[in-house]
Amino acid sequence: MSFKIDKQTLDDLAIFGNNRTKSVYDIFNRTRTRGGAKILEEMFLYPLSDADQINERSDVIRYYRDIEAEFPFRGEIFDTMEFYLGNTDRRTQLMTQDNTLGRKFKNLVGTDTEYTQIHNGIVCCIELLNTLDAFLKNSKADADNKTIAELTANLRGLLGNEKWSWYVSEKGKKKLSYEQAVVYDRVLRFEERDKLMKILYYVYLLDVYMAVANVAKERGFVFAKAHPNDKNTLVMKGMFHPFLTKPVGNTIAVDENSNVIFLTGANMAGKSTFMKSFGITVFLAHVGFPVPAKEMEFSVQNGMFTTINLPDNLSMGYSHFYAEVLRVKKVAQQVRQTQHLIVVFDELFRGTNVKDAYDATVAVTEAFAGIRNCTFIISTHIIEAGEVLKEKCDNINFVYLPTKMEGSKPVYTYTLAPGITDDRHGMMIVNNEHIIEIIKNGEA
Repeated sequence: MSFKIDKQTLDDLAIFGNNRTKSVYDIFNRTRTRGGAKILEEMFLYPLSDADQINERSDVIRYYRDIEAEFPFRGEIFDTMEFYLGNTDRRTQLMTQDNTLGRKFKNLVGTDTEYTQIHNGIVCCIELLNTLDAFLKNSKADADNKTIAELTANLRGLLGNEKWSWYVSEKGKKKLSYEQAVVYDRVLRFEERDKLMKILYYVYLLDVYMAVANVAKERGFVFAKAHPNDKNTLVMKGMFHPFLTKPVGNTIAVDENSNVIFLTGANMAGKSTFMKSFGITVFLAHVGFPVPAKEMEFSVQNGMFTTINLPDNLSMGYSHFYAEVLRVKKVAQQVRQTQHLIVVFDELFRGTNVKDAYDATVAVTEAFAGIRNCTFIISTHIIEAGEVLKEKCDNINFVYLPTKMEGSKPVYTYTLAPGITDDRHGMMIVNNEHIIEIIKNGEA
């Protein structure tokens, strides 16, 4: 089963973002090749839901982090190679009989563009094969990780192709004779093209693994340990938001007896940031990537659905409240269809009056609490709902983000504390900004 995730969740967590916003993908996209960037994007689009696969990928990245591997290939050669290998028109294949006086003259004055592109593609292919040869000679043949061992063995097998054994003798050359180019072009672009494309794919994988390994090292991210989902367990220590320059880490633990996290706190106390941090960390763990935390282990889940920045659907004529109701309905259907999901709701039913929001928050949270093989985080300003839920459910973990007062100024710790907050500082913030004075007296 694949890991379920939808566009709302990807947008909430800024997994891909847009041209104007940061994204989690951008943090990891240190790839040197466009092929590597494409594979990285596919990994983000299709997180894993198998513990062995997750741990295997994590081990690969950890291995390259530990040996401080650097991508050994020049990034500039790959676009030239892709263009060259993409031209499979037999009419463009170099032929000995085409080496006429006219062609030599065109090449001499630099107007034989088609030949130049083919020649440069051959030279880049030769450079790739020689660089790969040097890389493999320095690689351990007995790597403990199955993925690394298979990748290395496959590359060694492909590189040992007798049909291009001549690449060694051409190492470092930037200029080939036409007669050599004819032979090499036939082998590289036509006879053995599929094998060369396989090499490119494996090299692009190396690009991804090494790029992500470097991010883990630079940012101090750690590798989460995945477990099968026979139990609902999740432990995050020192989890933080990867976009923040001075983040505050938080610790949270979940099991079948505390699988609903009920989060309260004043405005600006950090509830939304905590929930985004949580979602991003869970997402990256299921991709098999290093996570922004000090330590993490988790039971593999089958998907995640968040509702943090839910837009109105004006084109459908939906109010914000009705959009919230439809979102909760969709998530409820997913929870019933698929076990082992992560569900995050930031301020349930903020689009309606306080009485309805209170009643709906209690009812929905109580219903979700009856599903112990999923994990829920629900935040709210309606702290009275928490007091009622304490009496109704025994598997809710009540936590809050405190606000400390320094005189009339609120100070936020951004550190989770157990319990339900009694902080009510909204009017104090309004007064601190002198809004009433501005309205009455026109004073800024």
